[in-house]
Amino acid sequence: MIGIPKTIDNDIMYIDKSFGFETAFAEAVKAVSSAHVEALGAVNGVGLVKLMGRESGFIACFASLAGQHVNFCLIPEVKFALEGERGLLETLRHRVARRKHAVIVVAEGAGQHLMQKSMERPDASGNNRPGDIGLFLKEKINEFFTQRRMEINLKYIDPSYLIRSVPASPQDNVYCTRLAQAAVHAGMSGRTNMLVGRWHGSFVHIPFGAATKSRRKVEVNGDLWLSVLETTGQPAWMY
Repeated sequence: MIGIPKTIDNDIMYIDKSFGFETAFAEAVKAVSSAHVEALGAVNGVGLVKLMGRESGFIACFASLAGQHVNFCLIPEVKFALEGERGLLETLRHRVARRKHAVIVVAEGAGQHLMQKSMERPDASGNNRPGDIGLFLKEKINEFFTQRRMEINLKYIDPSYLIRSVPASPQDNVYCTRLAQAAVHAGMSGRTNMLVGRWHGSFVHIPFGAATKSRRKVEVNGDLWLSVLETTGQPAWMY
């Protein structure tokens, strides 16, 4: 039994990336660009994009960096305030008042602490179903601006399966081929109960127990999240 790292969330430990991740965030950038165009084309336009990522915000982070038009990136690893002077809503109001538009990217697992816990059963894979943060934010943002009698035009985009159902990118195609070859070599050498993946540029063998012990997540104090904060310009004190 030889496994390969199949998840677009890029959340498997001890590997540089899982296959499908590059394709996913490349397609996600298209949704972000569409949200930006919609926001620019309306009075006080707000583009809100929900991307995949139940427990890890890598797709949201990389799409925000590549898109270059995102003003707020919300991920599961970082709790954010919604209400109050330093919350998302008030910060968004300042942004719209000053620049007349804004783009928000939110990973599907972000902001779960703001919603009532979902009573839905886990899905077929045993994963808990997160509350719908995209629709929740859409409702809260519209309510907030209506109460303040400030006109906004919010466009909500959930690309979901449009991202998952596209052909793989050339880089993912090559990566999958090399993973398959490495898996066959591992099996033919008598190994089993392990995952193959690329780690620090080399293909390695990882026991299933080690690979599934925890999830890889965006490090809050790491350089990736710092790059997101610098690119979006969102205030660090909002978290």
